Amino acid sequence: MSTPIPGGTTKPRLTSGAMSVDLAAEGQRSVAAPLGQALLEAARADQRIVGLSADLAKYTDLHILRDAMPERFYQIGMAEQALLGAATGLAMEGFIPFASTYSVFATRRAYDFLCLDIAEANLNVNMVCALPGLTTGYGPSHQATEDVAILRGMPNLTIVDPCDALDIQQAVPQLAASEGPTYLRLLRGRVPLVLDEYGYTFELGRAKLLRDGADVLIVSTGLMTERALAAAAQLEADGVGVAVLHSPTLKPFDEASLLAQLGKGRLVLTAENHSVVGGLFDIVSRVVAGEGLGERITPIGLPDAFLDAGALPTLEDRYGVSTAKIVETVRALL
Repeated sequence: MSTPIPGGTTKPRLTSGAMSVDLAAEGQRSVAAPLGQALLEAARADQRIVGLSADLAKYTDLHILRDAMPERFYQIGMAEQALLGAATGLAMEGFIPFASTYSVFATRRAYDFLCLDIAEANLNVNMVCALPGLTTGYGPSHQATEDVAILRGMPNLTIVDPCDALDIQQAVPQLAASEGPTYLRLLRGRVPLVLDEYGYTFELGRAKLLRDGADVLIVSTGLMTERALAAAAQLEADGVGVAVLHSPTLKPFDEASLLAQLGKGRLVLTAENHSVVGGLFDIVSRVVAGEGLGERITPIGLPDAFLDAGALPTLEDRYGVSTAKIVETVRALL
């Protein structure tokens, strides 16, 4: 689409896709709306599953369920406290709700409802929340850079940070079947397909070693696992062996799988699409300290700051979470 310019020439019309941007690069293997597809499949198999949205079904992929099963979908409107209140009532009546909104709204606006209505009663309410960490360029109002830190201290709550479409699709039925509430950091739209090349299957509560290496260990979660794998491939060309341990479940954290990879004389880093305060870096450091190990842990993550607005590639480089910056950090430490 073009915009006329005086003199008869045209220029491309630039549009912002910050709220609905696809994560997959052009030509990359991907799956469209993996959450919506998996939820519809799960709902067909279990009549208790229902979807709710705070006026964001289109932007959290719940429109797939809404359009196929309108009788199993509830549009609550732009009111996250009401969203979780409705989900509470449905769960108390034996339904399995999947409630969708943006991560910032679920964690900042509706914390008390999640804590006292849902978590304290250990209800099976599944929050699937989009725009985690730095996945939009719209700035602090929509960048959930501290959502894991906010929620980690909540008893009974399971926290999942998927890497790709496979993680999401395989997580949905497991979240539905698990006891208690869950929070999934949702990747929506056209989501990359990465982990199937590593013989991977999602298991709730388990971390998986995707590749081994003698020099470096990167413990990663969420979309940073894809970047860690890409960085590992680049470093391998330089003769640097990089192991990648993917930890999609942040709470409860798989301490055993982490401990099995420590004590091998490797450089150890964490990689997360979250603030370095209260997320994976803190989780790994806590395990290391609790076990009395002498490992030094270097964090790759977002700074303890309100991030700028702008184009995502620029912001990812600025804040050190792009593949190129991971490579640069590792090389500087070796």
